Amino acid sequence: MDTSKQRSRPSPSKAEQAQAAPPRTVDGLRELLLRIGRDEADLSLGSKAHTVLAKLIERPEEVAVRTITDLATSLDINASTLTRLSTKLGYAGFADFQNVFRDSVAQRHRHFYSQQAERLVAGKKTRAQTNTSPEVETVAQLAHESITNIERCLAQLSSTDLHEAAHLLASGRRVRIHGLRQFSALASFLCYGLGMIRADVALLDTQGLGVAEGLAQLQPGDVLVVTSVAPYTRSVAEAAAAAKQAGLAVIALTDTLASPLVPPADHAFLIPHDSSFFSNSMGAYVVFCEGLLNLVATRLGKRSLQALERRERWITALGIETSQ
Repeated sequence: MDTSKQRSRPSPSKAEQAQAAPPRTVDGLRELLLRIGRDEADLSLGSKAHTVLAKLIERPEEVAVRTITDLATSLDINASTLTRLSTKLGYAGFADFQNVFRDSVAQRHRHFYSQQAERLVAGKKTRAQTNTSPEVETVAQLAHESITNIERCLAQLSSTDLHEAAHLLASGRRVRIHGLRQFSALASFLCYGLGMIRADVALLDTQGLGVAEGLAQLQPGDVLVVTSVAPYTRSVAEAAAAAKQAGLAVIALTDTLASPLVPPADHAFLIPHDSSFFSNSMGAYVVFCEGLLNLVATRLGKRSLQALERRERWITALGIETSQ
């Protein structure tokens, strides 16, 4: 009996078997999806499956408790699509895939649902006791929705990404920030705050000369922060991809793993914007930026204090502020 073929195909090592095993945490799934989007994984997914997986990762609580039929309906797909996705990722089936979400949610939010219910009941009682007007109720609803978005953002924040992004923003030679349409306001806010505590911070197209001109002024090692949410601004995504290809560090503030800003980003922060506001809700984005700016200021230490003091001296010398 010729055993040469058997000898030429040794059994996979334990390390290889572990590497081939599917992720057992939602964070592991998120990392896998990022690598797939960057063509760094051995696995590939079609655009539809990629989008479906991104949406599932963004709503772990729902995936953990809902049936395959309910999830498929909410995503406007067939249940068989979820089964095929599960096996494609290496799981025994959808139930095995769903257990990843159940285990992760159990670890992270053991009292999530009871706390949410308590908050909801407390809010209803308060409104009933104070006879809240429709005008105030409209503002209160948006505020509660922003709180929910902030909580969802916090649930998926990576301390490593925050630490490394703050380091880049503190140590990069030049930092440029790019956002258009509604998110030009967020870009300006982040630019203003960061410019208070360090030098050489600006909007990418601050003089209206075009994105190409702005990118041409940057060198490998400089930092570009981009921000856009669905429906995404094509030129912002293209600028992020071009910056990454040119060797710049890219930080993305966006909404989902399916965002075109995620693949070129060294660090992508996913911030929900679901609300009854007629456009994209900005509340959670502003809060996140404030937190990121505080991390950068802490990282800079005395240098941030010196920058603020220097700014205050100019404000005083020019008589910019008034006490009246």
